[in-house]
Amino acid sequence: MIDFSRNHFELFGLPASFAVDAATLDRAWRELQAEVHPDRHAAADDASRRLALQASARVNEAYRTLKDPVERGRYLLHLRGIDGFDETDTRLALAFLEAQLERRERAAEASEAGDVGALDDLVAQIRAESRERERELADLLAGAGDGARATAVLREMRFLAKVAEDVSAMVEALDP
Repeated sequence: MIDFSRNHFELFGLPASFAVDAATLDRAWRELQAEVHPDRHAAADDASRRLALQASARVNEAYRTLKDPVERGRYLLHLRGIDGFDETDTRLALAFLEAQLERRERAAEASEAGDVGALDDLVAQIRAESRERERELADLLAGAGDGARATAVLREMRFLAKVAEDVSAMVEALDP
């Protein structure tokens, strides 16, 4: 069974780093799930089955967290004692917010015009900007880093993910 006191990275035998090799993470997740999956413990006593269920849930939670760049960044900040999404501090740079408002307006216009190509271009731009933020966050988290700046970048990443999701939904609504 797994050691519940281990952090997500330790659970999968990975270094606590923003840069995670997706194939390595996937392989480690499959190996752990093969070990702890409740079906493997179906013939065991109630306590063992409950423990297997808890272990499987913990492995899945850790996997989802590390798979998603925003959640992975949030978790790394958490390991440093920083709440990346503190509800009392929702600041984002004004220039960033203005750029996203303009982007949403362009998306709404493209959606009204039925211009899937323009929407696809916007999604590509948003994803490129997200990758830039991911690189910046990786650099910030590689060393001691500036926790305040890392938190700001993480918030921007979350905002960009939501904008990309919204624009992608516009594309889906237009595609038959």
